[in-house]
Amino acid sequence: MVVQYIIPITAFTVALTVHEFSHALAAYLLGDPTAKQQGRLTLNPFAHIDLLGLLSLIVIKFGWAKPVPMDADNFRHPRLYAIAAAVAGPVSNFMIGFATLLTARLTTFW
Repeated sequence: MVVQYIIPITAFTVALTVHEFSHALAAYLLGDPTAKQQGRLTLNPFAHIDLLGLLSLIVIKFGWAKPVPMDADNFRHPRLYAIAAAVAGPVSNFMIGFATLLTARLTTFW
């Protein structure tokens, strides 16, 4: 019974941490220091976990993280760079998924 919660919570924590870190890193590299100044440019999951989102994950199998703060006024090209920073999170999730599938494929006999 406990195992059915440990695996999803662990996967959720890794995915949300990398996702939010990717938003923060992209924004920082494009000129916005807001996330770094607020301590969100980190792979520490405690900086990104939203308690209600985590509890929701446990209860209804759907959760969320704290959004990364971003100030598009700090970007040289606000619209373009805001889009790039926004896309960085989902792209990181696709990369994690691809790496997971590749690892599974290379370590098992499908």
